[in-house]
Amino acid sequence: MSQQVTLEDVAKVVGVNKATVSRALNPSTRSIVNSQTASRIIQAAEALGYVRNFTARSLRVQTTMTVGVVIPDITNAIFPPMVRGIENYLSQHGYTVLLADTDESSDAEDLAITSLLERRVDGFIVATGTEEDRAVTKLFNLGTPVVLVNRGAGKVPYPLVTGDDAAGIRAVVAHLKDLGHRDIVHVAGPSNFSTTRARTKAFLRACQDSGLNGRVFATTMLRANAGEVAMDSLLAEGRDFTAVVAATDLLALGVLKSLRRHGVVCPEEVSVVGFNDMPFSEEFGPGLTTVRVPLAGMGEEAARLLVRRLGGEDLAPSVLTMPVALVERNSTARGPHYGQAR
Repeated sequence: MSQQVTLEDVAKVVGVNKATVSRALNPSTRSIVNSQTASRIIQAAEALGYVRNFTARSLRVQTTMTVGVVIPDITNAIFPPMVRGIENYLSQHGYTVLLADTDESSDAEDLAITSLLERRVDGFIVATGTEEDRAVTKLFNLGTPVVLVNRGAGKVPYPLVTGDDAAGIRAVVAHLKDLGHRDIVHVAGPSNFSTTRARTKAFLRACQDSGLNGRVFATTMLRANAGEVAMDSLLAEGRDFTAVVAATDLLALGVLKSLRRHGVVCPEEVSVVGFNDMPFSEEFGPGLTTVRVPLAGMGEEAARLLVRRLGGEDLAPSVLTMPVALVERNSTARGPHYGQAR
């Protein structure tokens, strides 16, 4: 077996000291090395077949250069862009992501976080937050660096990166009002999610301010079948609405499936709006009017905050709200009161 190439070996080839080689091969410190020297070091390391020894480094400086990323459902298309944003930023700073999917289970979340702690990750980015999130509370009590993304975790004072839910919902309600809709239903997510509470509150307030009739129908999960079940129940009560605002695109997908099955034509009879603009939402039948959320950007900002925290900066438990935008497609059309002043 060939002997492992060391920092000293690379240093001898380039003619610099070992510390300079270490800085040049670490993305987070490379900028302090002369660019030409750094380029020579990287080329020499590749030619010699040098591989960084993270185990030895972790014993020396008490860091593993790994970050645990906890998401609620990898099959939900909004999360892969977030993870991509996280990975893109962290990789530039020498960190590796260890991903855990909890399948919306608090028990699975506990197990995943315990497993990642046992692997000595340096910190966490958590997208599974709920009102009473015992796993996130555990991390806070342990003093673990954490940044929340998409959802908050109640009173646990960690930084949060999220989209502007209220602004998105206000834009949706204004859009539907302009189209002549006065009776609107909001198909909401589980009540223990911060996104659900923010969007529901914004919906009721926007309807009140606009003089529209708005009501809320809550679901127990953010999946397409939950939206389908919700719309089945609403249609069984009698259709007294002309537009539906779903809390997520997946719920909207279920709403559309139920409408088709019941012979209700969208958007001619009922307009439907989603939230998130997840990949392929424009391919729904019809293409979904929705609120575009900067998913990859949210992941990148969460990673940026965590790197600052891991670098020793004391972050306040602030909320970074990122801008959203209404995307109009074919699932919304003129309602029965279009053109009528009110």
